[in-house]
This record gives sequence, C-alpha cells and structure tokens, in this order.
Amino acid sequence: MRTPLVLTAGALVLAGLTACSSTGGGGGTAAQAGGGPGKIAVAATDTACDVGSTSLPAGTSTFSVTNNGTKVTEFYVYAAGDRVMGEVENIVPGLTREVIIELPAGTYETACKPGMIGKGIRGPLKVSGTAAKLSDDAKLAQAAKDYGRYVKSQTDALLVKTQEFVDAVKAGDIPEAKALYPVARTYWERIEPVAETFGDLDPAIDAREDGVEPGAEWTGFHKIEKDLWVEKDISKDGPLADKLMTDVKKIVELANSEQIQPLKLATGAKELLDEVATGKITGEEDRYSHTDLWDFAANLEGSQAAVAALRPVLDERDPALAKTLDEKFAAAETTLGKHQKGDGWKLHTELSKADLKELSDVINALAEPISKVAAVVAQ
Repeated sequence: MRTPLVLTAGALVLAGLTACSSTGGGGGTAAQAGGGPGKIAVAATDTACDVGSTSLPAGTSTFSVTNNGTKVTEFYVYAAGDRVMGEVENIVPGLTREVIIELPAGTYETACKPGMIGKGIRGPLKVSGTAAKLSDDAKLAQAAKDYGRYVKSQTDALLVKTQEFVDAVKAGDIPEAKALYPVARTYWERIEPVAETFGDLDPAIDAREDGVEPGAEWTGFHKIEKDLWVEKDISKDGPLADKLMTDVKKIVELANSEQIQPLKLATGAKELLDEVATGKITGEEDRYSHTDLWDFAANLEGSQAAVAALRPVLDERDPALAKTLDEKFAAAETTLGKHQKGDGWKLHTELSKADLKELSDVINALAEPISKVAAVVAQ
C-alpha cells in the first residue's frame, strides 16, 4: 500500500520508471491527444479524471496517464466489486506514466485517486467485442500457472507467520511481536500486486496512517507497528490483531483462487519496484520500526519471481531483454546484500545517504528494463 509522500531517494527512482511499454493489439486503436498513437490518454487533476475514450474493443489497451494536478495520483481500471484489472500508482505532478491492461468484454470503471486515497474520481468504461486472450498462448499460460504456485507457497507461509505475530500481540509479548513483524510482512510484500487486486482488503491490512480515508478506522500491520514501537503498548490490540488475521485469511483465499493473467505478472513485477522506490528506500513504509529493508528484499524477490515465470516467453521474444534483466537483478541483489545483518537486515536508520543513493541507483537501473516486459508479453 503506497502513500503520497515521495522523498528524494524515491523521486530518483520514479524518474527511472517513467519509461513504459507500448500497446498490444487491442483497446487503444485510435490515437488520443497527448496519449500517443494507439494509446488512451488520461488527463488527471486534483478534481477530474478525463479518459480519452470510454468505449474500447476487447484486448490489451495502453492507458497513458498524465498528472496535471498538484497531488500525487493513481489510475485504476476496476471490474465489479472493485476488482483491480490494472493500475499505475505514484504518478507525481507533471509526470506521465503508462499501463497496459487486458480487458475482456464487459463494463468497468476508471478511477483517478488524487492524494492516493479514497474511492477516486470515477467514470464508466465499456469494452465490447472479442479478442484472443494472452493466456491462449501456451507459454504465457504456463507462466501464469508457475507464478500461481509461487503465490501459493508465499500465502501458506503468510498464514503461519501472521498467526505467530498475532499470537504474540495478543499475549502482550512486545519483544516477540517486534521480532515477528518484519518476518510476517516478508511474505505479504512478495505477493502484494496480487493482494492489491481485491478491493478494500489491501488497505485494511497494509495502510499507513496518512493513507486512511477520512472517517475510516486505521487497521492492519502498520497500526500495530506504531503501537509496538511508538506507543509501546499493545494491551488493547487483541481485536486489531484478530481482524488482521481474518483479513489475511480472506485475501489468501482470494489470491489462491485467482486466475492470474500473464500481463499481471509483467505489471506486477514493475509495481513491486515502485513499492521499493516510494516506501522502502525512503523509509516511508515502516516508519516506526525502520524494518524497511526486509520489505525491500521481499519486493525484489517477488519481482524476480514474476519475471522468472515469464522467462521462457522473454527468451523467445526478447532474449537481449532477458539477459539485461538477469544482470540488473544480480546487481540489485549484490548491493542490497551489503546491508544484511544476521538473519535479517540493517534498520533504515543505520543506512547513510550514500547507501540509500546506491540502492536507488540499482533500482533505477532495474526499473528501466522491467518497464519493457509488459509490451513483450502483450505483443
């Protein structure tokens, strides 16, 4: 779950994420002003979300989102029940970012979210006709199955470790709960793009205090994190811990029943690097415990798992890109590895500005080729 605050190190990374892929054969058949050939332009402000076309043919479409407002924004395409079909987040003022989304025939909603909170400024989107599914390709279908097995392995561990964390909180064991907090979150962070698919469950589990809608209750990991490290009192957190466990069980059930689409692997791999850029390098994610590098490592591993599932497709369609990704992932792992400490990682507060700049640079270098994967999958 991301929040609007983007600090210097994160801004460096975001600059490297602006490059994105072109459209596949589907939705954006007519050029829209500002969107480029075959792209659907979206003009976002603090009060409006103007989508260049609200009627599209089935298939893949590229949405080119420009933030003309003063707040960091997001763009989503929702199916019924606020199921996320595709998204692009952390679009800072003045920036244009793109996302490729595969949409079968049906009715959807588009949404821009100024400030990255709330239900957003919504509008209708109708998709009609038929198109071959990307998953009709045998290699892409296998990639989705392989990644589904990875998600299952991570959700199994998420259930176990979250239960251990919840038990420690309910027992009032602050040292044990502190030790388990970053471990449980590791499994969550590896699969967060899948978890974010399901409406309000992600913010219920992972929202930070300044990302909660006005009037809504703050729940989840970060509320307990604040009570552990700042308030130093979890005596009243039993119901909060129980709700966290209930929500995690729900999202695990949904994630394991989800038919993961091939394009979601590509966009999800990039989303995880966005998580690193806007939360982990900056210290924004775990601002009370400073355990951000646990999440950083998990996001990197999750991104690599998604790309690994797509590897046969990349090897066939763009072997040079596959080789570049290997090199950039290895460099990122090596740089992050400098900050290992025992079985875990250094606290964010133990890193120097030079350390953060080095981490930012390797994520920048990885983000650029990652941004090309979606176009390869959609071609």
